[in-house]
Amino acid sequence: MIRLHAFDQSLLLERDGLAVKPPPSFSIDALFSADDPVTFASAAFDGGTPETKPAGRRNIVPVIGHQEVWAAGVTYLRSKSARVAESRDAGGGTFYDRVYEADRPELFFKATPHRVVGSGAGVRIRADSRWNVPEPELTLAVSARGKIFGYTIGNDMSSRDIEGENPLYLPQAKVYDRCAALGPCLVITNELPAPSTGIGIEIIREGATVFSGETTLASLKRPLPSLADWLFRDNSFPHGCYLMTGTGIVPPDSFTLHRVDEIRITIHPVGTLVNPVL
Repeated sequence: MIRLHAFDQSLLLERDGLAVKPPPSFSIDALFSADDPVTFASAAFDGGTPETKPAGRRNIVPVIGHQEVWAAGVTYLRSKSARVAESRDAGGGTFYDRVYEADRPELFFKATPHRVVGSGAGVRIRADSRWNVPEPELTLAVSARGKIFGYTIGNDMSSRDIEGENPLYLPQAKVYDRCAALGPCLVITNELPAPSTGIGIEIIREGATVFSGETTLASLKRPLPSLADWLFRDNSFPHGCYLMTGTGIVPPDSFTLHRVDEIRITIHPVGTLVNPVL
């Protein structure tokens, strides 16, 4: 397992507590385009220049080049229940019941690279929305050839009132500036995380925890490879892509984010993705 960290001016590969600066031939786009990304990253680590991993650097950026970010929805029962409830008045509740049981998953476009922030940077809530929540999600790194070669943490920011008003408003509820966060690093490995892998979230407001929750991948209804397989049907990604795999943690209907909040999402061995709300 190798961790890839991205900073304003450099990349860092970390394995077994050692960190190296990869050779010039290594880039995020080259990694996603490689025939075997894990082998490519391993060779870059072996050919890298040893470097002390910087502590407390503030210029962390998301590990993203020209990758699109996509997302899967209604992959956990908790998410399905919340989506049914929020859209019941609009007559869209049955859509989510049906897609939860269907072979074909819900897949939607989430963000271009310039809409994505890293750990420590601010995510946004829409000015025209009154009900906003984060969605903590295991996020797959998928190569240009459709191979899953790693994972990170994703925050799929969502405007629940806009989506609930009409399912056709989903793109507006999901896609806007700073609507997604990835990080704090990319775990590069051929091993998918175990079903026992935990996902936790804590939302802090003025020093106090106002919401926390946790789940595990065991609650995910669909196999992770199947989500990538569906995404790549009749679709191409020359630079690969990220795929958020859905959320199993949904705050109560009475909760909405405030612009003073800090969102902390933890998945081991990735770490903790931290984002203030702007």
